[in-house]
Amino acid sequence: MAIWQDSDLFSAAERAALALAEAMTVTPADVSDDLFAELRAHYSEEQIVELSATIGLENYRARINRVFLIESEGRYQPDK
Repeated sequence: MAIWQDSDLFSAAERAALALAEAMTVTPADVSDDLFAELRAHYSEEQIVELSATIGLENYRARINRVFLIESEGRYQPDK
């Protein structure tokens, strides 16, 4: 279980967005109807599209960085 799920620091809307990020990050991506309904309770269609696009872009970047062994500081780490 992710740490955010145990925290009381996030609103219901933030929890839905974090759940979307997790669901889109697993391979294969698995966004359930229940999660989509929860998102709709907090966000407009446009906001859900923007959230999904942003999460997808960050997943893309993370995978490209992994291929080239680029750490978060942007340094190439060929020995890993």
